[in-house]
Amino acid sequence: QVQLVESGGGLVQAGGSLRLSCADSGRSRSNYVMGWFRQAPGKERDFVAAVNWSGGSTYYADSVKGRFTISRDNAKNTMSLQMNSLKPEDTAVYYCASKSSGFPSPSASAYEYWGQGTQVAVSS
Repeated sequence: QVQLVESGGGLVQAGGSLRLSCADSGRSRSNYVMGWFRQAPGKERDFVAAVNWSGGSTYYADSVKGRFTISRDNAKNTMSLQMNSLKPEDTAVYYCASKSSGFPSPSASAYEYWGQGTQVAVSS
């Protein structure tokens, strides 16, 4: 059974940095897409970033482009999101997700597996 577990959330001041990690277990191969989404209170779950199976192709929402960096280590079955220059509007619960086929997608409905989420709060 596939399990995704996020870690690394917390409270940070605006302009600061956080690094989120997602540990993936229950799979024997690495040929799947992984992504990060976030959901603020009262809002829909929004796409943040995604990476293809090899880590060679990455995709970002316009709102985080240039500030966030997604990466993955298939040898360790982990994915990370380095978040720099954080803004109060980045405050949300961040979710790790994966889809077993196809290309990275900004649509949450395309992803089959989800973690429980980790809270990120950015104070002004």
